[in-house]
Amino acid sequence: MRIDMVKVNENYQKLPGSYLFSTIARKVNAYSEANPDKKMIRLGIGDVTQPLAPAIIEAMHKAVDEMACAETFHGYAPDLGYEFLRSAIVKNDYLARNCDIAVDEIFVSDGAKSDSGNIQEIFAKNNRIAVCDPVYPVYVDSNVMAGRTGTYDAVSETWSDVIYMPCTMENDFVPEFPRETPDLIYLCLPNNPTGTTITKDALQGWVDYANRCKAVIIYDAAYEAYISEKEVAHSIYECEGARTCAIELKSFSKNAGFTGVRLGYAVVPKDLKCGDVSLNAMWARRHGTKFNGAPYIVQRAGEAVYSEEGKAQLKEQVAYYMRNAAVIKNGLTEAGYTVFGGVNAPYIWLKTPEGMTSWAFFDYLLERANVVGTPGAGFGPSGEGYFRLTAFGAYENTIAALERIRKLGL
Repeated sequence: MRIDMVKVNENYQKLPGSYLFSTIARKVNAYSEANPDKKMIRLGIGDVTQPLAPAIIEAMHKAVDEMACAETFHGYAPDLGYEFLRSAIVKNDYLARNCDIAVDEIFVSDGAKSDSGNIQEIFAKNNRIAVCDPVYPVYVDSNVMAGRTGTYDAVSETWSDVIYMPCTMENDFVPEFPRETPDLIYLCLPNNPTGTTITKDALQGWVDYANRCKAVIIYDAAYEAYISEKEVAHSIYECEGARTCAIELKSFSKNAGFTGVRLGYAVVPKDLKCGDVSLNAMWARRHGTKFNGAPYIVQRAGEAVYSEEGKAQLKEQVAYYMRNAAVIKNGLTEAGYTVFGGVNAPYIWLKTPEGMTSWAFFDYLLERANVVGTPGAGFGPSGEGYFRLTAFGAYENTIAALERIRKLGL
């Protein structure tokens, strides 16, 4: 008789607590159940609220009708994405910006979150990762699951084998080159959660650094549609030499409202190699093995994002959210808060009132103003003392939330 038992991946047991937004959801749900008369305004999770643009809905309806006829029915999608979508991506997101990217370097997925968690699989366990601090939790957590982060120190809230690049008010929330040499560098620009970004010249510096160190940059550009300043790059491939050191992750969630539809893509240039090994070929093998392709209907919706009608409609939608960002930024500034972000990204990053931790401020806003935000500590140790609000709410709710916060008088 067998006396041993199935073994689990013990790295999962190392994760402290639950995923940040799951914790927030539990706290908010508990408060709502205890106070059913209170109307909550949610400016925490970065989920869009405006409906899909008409051009996208029209494309989806047409694709649904195609699925009703044997002649136009589509089964499994090509695992790397339909040619019509990949070609539209290359033409509009890269060639239009003079970036040298080919169709077979585009890998369509169900979103940037999946890609940012999965991309680490093609790299060896003993690679050192460098992350901005504060940081989108998926980058670190997925590497914890892979056994790449070492041991966790509950006091400092850091991992022994992770290289942290603090981004605070003192350095304008811009990461500095790490003192230790990393193998993988995670950059999210414009940044989640701080809402800040760097110039193209500064990004060129990171590309040059990565090439010198023979490191790979995993570049999360999910918020590029919100860039308003001309000196900020929309893609890392606008920088010379990026094809030999960078993987770019893009999402349709924030620029086109696909959070509930799910679509994104990764760019892995054929010039990107580790020794003689092509990372493009490795990612194609992984992608084809573990992913069955985004649905035909969704990819047709993605194609409509690049139509002239789609571009015009989505430009208005982005402007809607950025108007919310301006309302939050200006309103909090007038109320005496120290505020960052909101110019090139739909996030506002603010200092918590003196003497109040980020989770204490979360509870205070929840209970006193019935407004939900995100505590900065959930994004890493350097996030303590800060708080994130999202501009993805409805305009009327954004105005109401600001009025509630202002009345608190902090």
